Amino acid sequence: MISAIIIEDEKPAARRLKKLVSQLDIKVLKTLHSVSEAINWFANNKQPELLFLDIQLSDGLSFEIFEQIQIKSAIIFTTAYDEYALKAFKLNSIDYLLKPIDQSELETAVQKFKTQAKSNTYDVEMIKNLFLNNMNQHDYKERFTVKVGDHIKLFQTSNIQCFYSHDKATYLVNELGKTYVIDQSLDELNTQLNPEQFFKISRKFIININYIKELVAYSNSRLRVVLKANVEEIPIVSREKVKDFKNWIN
Repeated sequence: MISAIIIEDEKPAARRLKKLVSQLDIKVLKTLHSVSEAINWFANNKQPELLFLDIQLSDGLSFEIFEQIQIKSAIIFTTAYDEYALKAFKLNSIDYLLKPIDQSELETAVQKFKTQAKSNTYDVEMIKNLFLNNMNQHDYKERFTVKVGDHIKLFQTSNIQCFYSHDKATYLVNELGKTYVIDQSLDELNTQLNPEQFFKISRKFIININYIKELVAYSNSRLRVVLKANVEEIPIVSREKVKDFKNWIN
């Protein structure tokens, strides 16, 4: 059985990936959620044969792990950033999985690992530069269109105070607090929005920093975000996101 480690900051995504890979004769030794956690684990444990590595973690890019630890495991990168993967990874024959991860693509990547050398031969610095170069060319979404009856409304991204999900639907909330259903998921939106302006505070909410009125202490070391216009759902910063959120607003 192949030994593996999953490094993924979104815990639901990590649990799903663990379930999928466990069906492929792979034993997941540990699931890690941040750069710092990964560095600490690798410094004190034997490396696995295979590493499923999310590129962008809550406390930085996963390439920072390689700056302190010599990784010998084979790597299958995971990313929500389609354009980065297509431009940088695919052209350089680097294995990656685009989130949300498809079972058949996962099986193909694992089969490729089984039939090739079981060691990391990648030039990590080259991969990092490919990713950063493509990220710097990223054009963030400047407007959204929403169909309302026979009309199509246009919203400038800068005038959207938040996005949230509820009952399997995603909603856009404008500067007046009016709510509209949109087609994209929060994960998709998170790749389209400028991270200097928007932050995914939980699995349910992405908020615009320019519409934060105040922050209020909430239960279990969380924070409640009060926006300039009322929202039906209450924006709560999840406990694992509080530290990064505070750094972001500062």
